Amino acid sequence: MENDMELMLKGYGMTTAQILYRMPDHQTLLQAYIWQHYDLAPDFPEMQNFLKFWQEKLEGPIHSVTYVHRKLIAQNEWRALKGEFILH
Repeated sequence: MENDMELMLKGYGMTTAQILYRMPDHQTLLQAYIWQHYDLAPDFPEMQNFLKFWQEKLEGPIHSVTYVHRKLIAQNEWRALKGEFILH
């Protein structure tokens, strides 16, 4: 499993989705679920996999999905430097 920094350096950003779904026993009521994961824009494979899992395994039908995506580290913000500071 890759750590957060490795994912960010590969272009992943934080995706947060608000999923509104209908309650299985009360179809007129909507419930909110917040999902957050590192994902790749614009295809969002992690979110697509989660939504596929939801539709196949969970009973509450999805009403709508609203999401935001933000790259936390852009590739041009990261650069490797070689150097050394010696203190006493």
